[in-house]
Amino acid sequence: MTTTQVSDFKRRAAKYTAVSTGLDSLYERPIWKAPTHTALDELIDCILSQSTNDANRDKAFAALKVNFADWDAVLNAPTQAVINAIKPAGLANQKAPRIQQVLRTIYAERGTLSIDFLREMPLKDARNWLTALDGVGPKTAAIVLCFAFGLPAFPVDTHIYRVGQRIGFIPSKMSADKAHPHMEAIVPGSDHYHFHLQMIWHGRQICTARRAMCERCPLTQVCDYYAQTHVTEGKSKHG
Repeated sequence: MTTTQVSDFKRRAAKYTAVSTGLDSLYERPIWKAPTHTALDELIDCILSQSTNDANRDKAFAALKVNFADWDAVLNAPTQAVINAIKPAGLANQKAPRIQQVLRTIYAERGTLSIDFLREMPLKDARNWLTALDGVGPKTAAIVLCFAFGLPAFPVDTHIYRVGQRIGFIPSKMSADKAHPHMEAIVPGSDHYHFHLQMIWHGRQICTARRAMCERCPLTQVCDYYAQTHVTEGKSKHG
């Protein structure tokens, strides 16, 4: 299912202004700033984050920085040494060779271990280049493009996927991968960075996986989940 196949796309997209205003009432509106780390750091960090939590990802990334002088050293190290360093992130036997292969591909194509050239490419081409790397999917590519370069890419993580479906941005049968271009079509490009973060915060603090705390949420007037549960509760009380 693509955005062009969503029959009620206009209805879903029309929610954006009210949702953005509501999230602004709860959370700060962060401004993108050029990161102190490199875009390649962001990419490797994202690979480490797959199927683990932030704390374990951070431990593994820090271990790489402590145990290896630079990404060239990681590329040329025995794979077992990389595995040992990133064990805190889990799936080290898969992630270590994947990281080395990504580094190998970048060096083979560019002659240097840097992906800063992506900043100058058309967004679609930059996304395609990233997702052609083994182990790099739409979410990882969007994170790199959004956070490393400040480009209008909208990453959809588990929080955004859940909150987006509850609000009614994302159709129930749409996959997380297809939700990336769908959300990019709904959210103005200049808002991708801060709206992405605000939706994550909302998913962690109010619209949680365990329970949607609708009594604390300013989005109920435009939320499909609230409308459905409210109608159900009303019928059960009077039926």
